Amino acid sequence: MTAQPPPLLTREDARRLQSMLGTAIGPGLSERELDATEARFGFTFAADHRVFLSAGLPHGSSRWPDWRGGDAEDLAGRLAWPVDGVLFDVERSGFWHPAWPSRPSETSEALRVARTELESAPQLVPVYGHRYLPGTAGEHGHPVLSVHQTDIILYGNDLADYIHHEFAGRSSGLVSRTTIDFWSYFVDGGPGIDVTLPTPFTPYATTAREAVDCIRMLALERLIGRRHHPEQLIEAGLTALILDVETDSLPLLAGLSRSEHEQADALFDQVPAELGLLRDLPSDTTDLPWEAARWELVRWWLRLIVNGSLDPGAGGDLITYEGWGALARPQSLRPLVDRTDAYNDWAAVRRVDRDRAAEAIVEEAGRLLDGPWPPQS
Repeated sequence: MTAQPPPLLTREDARRLQSMLGTAIGPGLSERELDATEARFGFTFAADHRVFLSAGLPHGSSRWPDWRGGDAEDLAGRLAWPVDGVLFDVERSGFWHPAWPSRPSETSEALRVARTELESAPQLVPVYGHRYLPGTAGEHGHPVLSVHQTDIILYGNDLADYIHHEFAGRSSGLVSRTTIDFWSYFVDGGPGIDVTLPTPFTPYATTAREAVDCIRMLALERLIGRRHHPEQLIEAGLTALILDVETDSLPLLAGLSRSEHEQADALFDQVPAELGLLRDLPSDTTDLPWEAARWELVRWWLRLIVNGSLDPGAGGDLITYEGWGALARPQSLRPLVDRTDAYNDWAAVRRVDRDRAAEAIVEEAGRLLDGPWPPQS
């Protein structure tokens, strides 16, 4: 079922959001200024983006687009960034969208076809740094995307949710609406990772202790609202069963057929109680141990990166969103976030080998794991 969009922002709502930004706020753009900007650069702001900018124009950091007095070439480059990033991956990484015509054998012709196809893709408009909103005139409530080539991830379910996540370390829990045509492909299963989807790790347990640890971590993920594919829960149960972990529900969970997948959540949720794990878990996200639980998950995701069970880029994105952002951006995680940004920066890939950028994430993950926990800010 498609979620309904939230109510349109009011200027008062927008000003409250802007109070969280920690940056200078100038006078808002007038309707005439907004119209002139759209006409000058050939795009449209979404309705909630217009309200946000009319309430005040953030400045004080180069990551905020200066729609009033900014350099025209810089603004045009920001607007071109998403399409340029896709074209870079068409040329260098073999990307080809499944809805496009068959890829020509010559790279130059492939780029020509890709440019033509991209002309019909909804315009993405920069909000802050590499965070973008679809420029859909008169519409609101679309998700904010973090865009780095074809590594495109959901970074907020709408503009307000994004501000809460990026600048206040919390999000609203709204159901995402990835209804933005071409760009939804990347969020809904393309080469990017949507960090609100199940953690894309491969099974790693070879001992009963590791199998139980995996179950505990999945239970913690569920506590903070992360979802799981039924296959992940069933596989965790089957792995534990094979490694001689014994509970009443494990055989039932491990033996579910595809037609019985809807039972996986309920059966899995019984397993932590049967293993005696619940006494170490907070009862909900308002409990005092919640922050400790979040840190414990960060440590697990770091271990998955180091042992090769989780792709460094995907793991870095996940820790940025669910760790650094949710824990109010601790400085101790900033080096990992910076390395993840470098890995995702398509312009930097022209100069720095992507494998080396991935290795930098793994190295930083190992450094964090070798130090005190939680790491000192």
